[in-house]
Amino acid sequence: MNMSWSDIPWNIIMPLLIVQLILMVVALISLNKTEVTNGPKGLWLAIIILLNIPGCIAYFIIGRKEHR
Repeated sequence: MNMSWSDIPWNIIMPLLIVQLILMVVALISLNKTEVTNGPKGLWLAIIILLNIPGCIAYFIIGRKEHR
């Protein structure tokens, strides 16, 4: 079961990697600019980096604190 780089379906994987990278960068920029979050910023940083797409989505839904 030797798999080479040419066997990988890059036309499917590359768009997902690009979306993941963009979402992570946007989440990290938002985390950096936000002064107050729901929970420690260090924890959100770890969640965003380690959980990738689900972590970024969780940050935007749960982590950001609304200013009213």
